[in-house]
Amino acid sequence: MRKSFFSLLILGAILVSPLLTQAHVKWFTELEPQKETIEAILSPTFIIIALFIAFVLSVLPQVLPKVMEYKYAKQIDSKLDGFRMYSRAILKYGTAIALIVQILNGTLFAPELPATSNLIIFAAWAAIILLVIPIALAPKLAAIILLGLFGIATAEHGIFYMLDYSFYLAIIGVLLLENTKWSEWSFPFLYLGTGLSLCWVAVEKWVYPAMSIDIIQNHGVPTFGFDAALFVILSAFIEFVVGYLLVVGILNRLLAFVLTGIFFMTTLLFGWVEVVGHLMIHFLLIIFIIEGVSFYNPPIKIHKSKVDQMIFVFLNFIFVLSTFILIYYRFA
Repeated sequence: MRKSFFSLLILGAILVSPLLTQAHVKWFTELEPQKETIEAILSPTFIIIALFIAFVLSVLPQVLPKVMEYKYAKQIDSKLDGFRMYSRAILKYGTAIALIVQILNGTLFAPELPATSNLIIFAAWAAIILLVIPIALAPKLAAIILLGLFGIATAEHGIFYMLDYSFYLAIIGVLLLENTKWSEWSFPFLYLGTGLSLCWVAVEKWVYPAMSIDIIQNHGVPTFGFDAALFVILSAFIEFVVGYLLVVGILNRLLAFVLTGIFFMTTLLFGWVEVVGHLMIHFLLIIFIIEGVSFYNPPIKIHKSKVDQMIFVFLNFIFVLSTFILIYYRFA
């Protein structure tokens, strides 16, 4: 039991360490993107790391239930469960605050997406006002406005570019489903959208590694003794794994704590741009810390035996990783 708990702490420490992990590369470098060859991306080092991570992830679901049997773990879970009634309020007001910061910065959804049109700025303020009005219909109207604004940004920058910020679509979905017979599906969508967004952003670091290396060199990002190129690969894997675990419903509360620590450190390193870009993510992480996985039945539960579960997680991770790389490399 102690070894299992110690292993979990090590995992958390590994997740916290790389400051580059949560940085959106395009925010901090003016280097022209140059796509790496697929042969260079799928190097022997990459494949070995991928197989090792797949094995670790296959073991993780077998270890976690034992960890959660600890008295203090149960007490923390019970305490956090009591805050679930505030999750939707945090989402609405958090979204409003994040949008205010973005508009005051002259951007919308991301630091590199300028809000130059008066119509867009007016619509964004209308959505903000609707989000804070305590009327059942108001958040739905705000969601429709945000969907329209996201559609405009997608038409201008492309669907694959905007997949970096797909968690906004999940937020819109939660707002639209509130107080409906489908409301129980809203938070799973939030986990799914946020997880997929993190996975998509992670692949950027593999496909355009020169941009990440440029950030390391120009911003003094510590690489903890690793070569810059290897550090970029490891950072992307960590980010991808975090997104994957959010999607499959494993380690959600611990991951939220870990990501909060990472975002805090990257804010110290990258400053105001990081605040503007990731403030909305911070509010989502607070929700994830509160919600845990009580509403979610992970796909792994389909399989009964431990061996079948381990094989499923191992192969599923490899499949998801391969699919993301293939789609990103082809279309992004």
